[in-house]
Amino acid sequence: MTAAQHPGTVPPGVVDRLRAAGVIPVVEIADAGRALALAQALEAGGLALVEITFRTEAAAEALRRIARDAPAILLIAGTVKSTHLVDVARNAGASLVISPGLNLQVVEHAAAIGMPMIPGVATPSEIEAAMSVGATTVKLFPIEPLGGVKYVQAVSGPYQEMAWTPTGGITPEGLPGYLQLKSVLACGGSWVAPRTDVAAGNFEAIAARAARAVEIVRGARESKEDIR
Repeated sequence: MTAAQHPGTVPPGVVDRLRAAGVIPVVEIADAGRALALAQALEAGGLALVEITFRTEAAAEALRRIARDAPAILLIAGTVKSTHLVDVARNAGASLVISPGLNLQVVEHAAAIGMPMIPGVATPSEIEAAMSVGATTVKLFPIEPLGGVKYVQAVSGPYQEMAWTPTGGITPEGLPGYLQLKSVLACGGSWVAPRTDVAAGNFEAIAARAARAVEIVRGARESKEDIR
């Protein structure tokens, strides 16, 4: 099996791009006509990636437009909770799918069609279930209610082979604490491009937040602790 075909495995090139970015802008978009401007704003701010969540009817078309018109963007489909949505994401041009939870049927389907996936987990039992199907990167969600940075540190002890993309309630102020852990690839952040700003066309504000995220990531990575 290739990296893309192995259940739960994310290709090294995608892992590298996630680690370099440090932040994954998590976006709900209600109007696919805003998708290209959104992608351009993020890229202008220094974040050439976006996670379009399947929380709106416009998500699939937004993915298609970004894939077609902004090919430099690492395009991620989020809130992928069914095998059908895995297929929709792949057909729309996404390079990666992310789920909020661990549905082994969805993970195995993604593997069968060669679609890289990061499943969501919250507990040690779920982490081990993800490991049982070959996952080496998982989304810890919802991380802030789970315990934040201390929770990541706690689960990193017994699961040192795992890489994390913590998501759920992380603020710009709390971001450095996560990124100073070498086991953290990137953190999901809905604060970079809030749905209200996307709907209103406030793309300069989105670009500015993306640029701020880049600065925070750079500072945190430079002072990264030698711990998992």
